[in-house]
Parts: sequence; C-alpha cells; structure tokens
Amino acid sequence: MLEGWGYRRVRFVLFRARVPMTDLLLRGRILSFLREPEGVEDASSCLYEEDGALLIKDGRIAAMGGFSAVAAKPAADVETIDHRPHLIMPGLIDAHVHVPQMQVIASYGAELLDWLSNYTFPEEGRFRDAQHARRVARMFVDEMMRHGTTTVAAYCSVHKASAEAFFAESGARGLMVIAGKVMMDRNAPDAVLDTPRSSYDDTKALIGAWHGKGRLRYAITPRFAITSSPEQMEMAGALVREHPECHVQTHLSENHAEIRWTEELYPEARDYTDVYQRYGLLGPRSLFGHCIHLSEREADAMSESGSVAIFCPTSNLFLGSGLFDYFRYKRRERPLRVATATDVGGGTNYSMLRTMDEAYKVIALNGPKIDPLRSFWQLTRGNAEALSLADHVGTLDVGTDADLVVLDARATPAMKLRMERAETLAEELFVLQTLGDDRAVSEVYVAGRPVKSTLAAAPA
Repeated sequence: MLEGWGYRRVRFVLFRARVPMTDLLLRGRILSFLREPEGVEDASSCLYEEDGALLIKDGRIAAMGGFSAVAAKPAADVETIDHRPHLIMPGLIDAHVHVPQMQVIASYGAELLDWLSNYTFPEEGRFRDAQHARRVARMFVDEMMRHGTTTVAAYCSVHKASAEAFFAESGARGLMVIAGKVMMDRNAPDAVLDTPRSSYDDTKALIGAWHGKGRLRYAITPRFAITSSPEQMEMAGALVREHPECHVQTHLSENHAEIRWTEELYPEARDYTDVYQRYGLLGPRSLFGHCIHLSEREADAMSESGSVAIFCPTSNLFLGSGLFDYFRYKRRERPLRVATATDVGGGTNYSMLRTMDEAYKVIALNGPKIDPLRSFWQLTRGNAEALSLADHVGTLDVGTDADLVVLDARATPAMKLRMERAETLAEELFVLQTLGDDRAVSEVYVAGRPVKSTLAAAPA
C-alpha cells in the first residue's frame, strides 16, 4: 500500500512541477452566484449563460461570459472542451468532515456519545499507523473529487501523522483544504489521547509545515469540550492568539446528552458556547459543527463574533441529534453565518447534492422550505463565504481558482425522464439536488485540471 501511495504522490507532484499547464476554454451552460438569493424567482442573484465559456490560464479563471465573446480572447493553441448541454458551476464545498471515519460510515444504531465510543475512537486509534493514514487520505481525496467536492474543511485524528498524510495528499492534488489534527486529552481511550503540551507542540509544528503552503490552510482543532480539559482549551486559545490567520474548528450543541455532560465538566460556564467563548475560540474563522440546540444567548454570541454554524443534515438525522433550524438562524435580528456539510462518517453520504436534499427536508420540518437557488448558492458561494475563502473559490469570478464541477441533470434514467418536464433552471437545480449524486457529476476541475476523468481512467 505504501509503495502505491508513494508512486501516486510522486506522480502528481512531478506533473504539477514539470508539465506546463495547458490553457483551457470550457464551453457549456455557466452558472455562478453574485449574492444570496432571496427566492426562487431571484434571477438577479446569479449569473447564467446558456451558451457560456470559461477561459482558464495557470489554474485560474481568466475570462467568463458568453462563448462567442470569451472564445475571441485566447490564442490559437488553447484547448477547447465542450461540456454542452451540461451545467458548469464552481466546485462544491464541504465545511465539516472527518477523514478517519471512512471505514465507520454506515455503522448501525448509536447516538452521538455511543457513536464516538463504539465506532469513532476505536477507528481513529488505527491512525497511529502512518501507512494507514496515507492510504485513507488518498481514498478520501478520491471520494471528494468523485462527488464534485473541491474544497473541504477536515478533521484528522489526534495523531500528527494523520494530518501530515492528509495535507501531503491534498497538496499533491492541488486541493484547497482547511484541516487540522484533533486535540483531545480526556474522556477517550489512550490510543486517541494527547496532552495539553503535546497538542500545542504538534499543532504548532503542523502550522509551520503546512499552513499557507499552496492551497492548504490549517484549523486549530479541539475536538469538543468533553474531550479537552481546561488546560488543553487554554492551549487552544493560545494557538488562536499566536496564529490569528488560522481557522478554528470544533463541535457545539449537537446532542442533549453532550450538552449536559459539557455543563457538568465546565460548571462555571453560562452555557456550552460560553466554554469556547471563555477561551477565545469564537471568531470569524471559527467553524462550529452542528449548533442544533443553541439558546438565544448562544446564537447572539455566535453572531456577534462572526462565528459559523455548520449544518450537517445527514449526520443529525442518522444519529437522531435533532433538526437544525436554518431559517431561525438566518432570519433572526442578529443573523448567523451558516455553512453546510456532509459530516462523514456520522453523515451518510459523501455527496453535497445528497446533503442538500436532506437539508431541504430538515428545513421543511421547521417551517419554510429552502429554494433550489439558495441551495446551490449555499453549496458554492455561501459555503465559501462562511469559510472566508470567497476570494479564491465558490464563484466563477475572474481571477479566482478554477475549481469547477460539471453537472448532468440527465445522468440516470430517472433523472432523464424527470427532466422531460423541467422548464426552468430552478427546476433543473432541484432535480440535481433531489435525485443527483456522484453519477450527476460529469467532470471536476481542480485548479484548472480535470480530475474525475483521470480517476476513472486510473487502474484500480
């Protein structure tokens, strides 16, 4: 396994370093969002070209618009790829995943705390083995790209080698990722524990080695308050003060039993959110997974600090944690920044299309429904803005990284039949969201390079 991974990594590194990048002209139906849509009829929120084109130079978008206008710009040696009648959009963004949980996805019959004890912690203990960490990192990146996800915020295991493997694999493929090794020093088996000092030292070393290298970003990652002592939380806060350019990611208010235990462990805190607030972990680059059961005080604290609540619908349903009230947070007097995510492996699918299908249902149970324009804004520009990455990804703006997904709303017989009756772009998007999965992803581009077709052509 190690030789196979090593060969693959070297192959990608050499490809990027020595082979000149070919300029590409992509033709197809182009869709990108300018702002958050206000409803299904809000056509001014997006840019749509029926016969559109993107010119890609050096991994970035050099021109975007109607095909005839864009095609007049490049030199004769540009390679043209015609994706018509498919839809070309920014690559999909997943704001919360657990790389070490690939082999426990679809594990039966547990709520959050049991899930961690019975499945997650034993599985993550295997990532002491650097070879295993490299193998899973490679397979995880493959799966993300296969499903059209080109940017991800990821948790690695407590082991430094796990984060090193994920950063190495992501960097070799040119992916935009935010990731970090988890910090956890109590209430878990010894195999997945560090100490306050080792967690600080390992995180500091990983930031120095990987943060800002290419398209890699580091996230300071205390798993959650239950598995971090006050001493470790102090260390996490110190890292945030020393590295304000880094993200923070952790979990918050997912499950009622989790909330009660946290309050027992931190009796001086006003509530669960206040635990993180006291250690300086709230802020505009702070990503809080789940946030299902926030009080109004907690929501105000999140909003005032610019922190991000991450909606993980398939995980919340699978573990029976509760229903995230999307529009409660979005439409309150002090709105929250919200992102969406698969939360693999508590989440049950790698596809952000499937995730938004489940999000639609969860939101509908709370009241108003989310329309397809807003769903696809959330999957692209919305998640990019929540991750503070919209200057790089999530749009088709000139100068941004050419991370793209090509979507086929007729990819399966059922989708093709349904599309015979679809008359609007919004209807097509809803078909993709409701019936689509990796089969609807025709091609994926990462920094201007096609990757899904490369995966399909690679030997097993």
